[in-house]
Amino acid sequence: MRSEEEALEHLKQRFIARFGDVDGRSFAFASAPGRVELAGNHTDHQGGRTISAAIGRRMFALAAPNGTDAIRMSMEGFGEAALRIRDLEARAEERGTSAALVRGMAAAYARAGGEIAGFDAVTCSDVPPGCGVSSSAAFEMMMGLVIRAVCDPPGSDLRRDLTHLALAGSWAEDVYFGKPTGAQDQLASVHGGIVALDFAREVPLVSPVAFDAASSGHALLLVDSRCDHSRHTDEFLAVPADMFAVARRFGRERLEDVPYQAFLSDLPGVRAELGDRAALRALHYFEETRRVNAQEKALANGDFPAFLALVRQSGMSSAQFLQNVSPRANGSGAEQPAMVVLALCAHLLGEQGAFRIHGGGFGGSVLAFVPEEKADAFRTRMDALLGYDACLPVAIGAPGACARRLG
Repeated sequence: MRSEEEALEHLKQRFIARFGDVDGRSFAFASAPGRVELAGNHTDHQGGRTISAAIGRRMFALAAPNGTDAIRMSMEGFGEAALRIRDLEARAEERGTSAALVRGMAAAYARAGGEIAGFDAVTCSDVPPGCGVSSSAAFEMMMGLVIRAVCDPPGSDLRRDLTHLALAGSWAEDVYFGKPTGAQDQLASVHGGIVALDFAREVPLVSPVAFDAASSGHALLLVDSRCDHSRHTDEFLAVPADMFAVARRFGRERLEDVPYQAFLSDLPGVRAELGDRAALRALHYFEETRRVNAQEKALANGDFPAFLALVRQSGMSSAQFLQNVSPRANGSGAEQPAMVVLALCAHLLGEQGAFRIHGGGFGGSVLAFVPEEKADAFRTRMDALLGYDACLPVAIGAPGACARRLG
């Protein structure tokens, strides 16, 4: 991982190589972290609750006004993007690309009343893509702040209304990138630290969680399944679609507004009309959001064993009821890499620690809480069993997204 100073120097060299001399130009420098989801799986889009934490790995951007009507981006590892500031409508051919997120965040700034100006920018990243640590959300928050730093009037507060910036990122990911999600990832990235997120209201409630990860006696490891979850977007989108369908049966927009007992009383009707998968996913939601409440209480009371027991319950519910671990693909079952990782975690940890699918699922990574004294042996054995370097140590509670003007 790079320090801020190392990233800035690297980006200066990239900027010179791509856009020319930096002398006499004013710059904006921004960064945003990836995130891990400590509690709550597929609850945010239904008005539920989660606990998320920013991680130490970040994305960085360096930008300067160019005096034109164009935004020009050179994104290390993700290609180039160029757009006119008067042409900010979503484009079908850009869906699923970084260019879509650039256009989407520029459009979000304009929608909020900002006046977009042309600029050149270069980016780099230490956030691994495709393994469930929200590289897209980090990119959106970084872009949102770098646009503010370039386009806002001098002296403005670049970190104003961070929750609304997160909602703008979620909107851009939905409308421009083509992946409707809740705003959990963006909120965790922009606010930083460890936060409890409540999505019951139109504007989510963000509450800091006082948890000292270093004193828990456990290391956090992300175990990469080497299955890019973006390959299974259709299956990911089917999860909220099933949940929304159940909510609509009760005349509600989301499951949080459906009384649990009313759902249970009408379970036979839900199964008959919508099928067992939708019913199971709704059951997961109702129990999962209750688990998050208990997990937040456990952390507040310093009862980490209780928290870990609930992580295990969440993992079982995600695999069995939410069914977001094994991609169905061609139906053969030949490819189930995340399930293999879960099985190996069970083998290596036994009754110690905890583990579960992380984030949206269908690939990506597994989050494992490993006793510190066993962390090195766990990593060595897991890497050997999978045949590649799979384990990524994660430091949580990192600062949120930030930006500053240079010169």
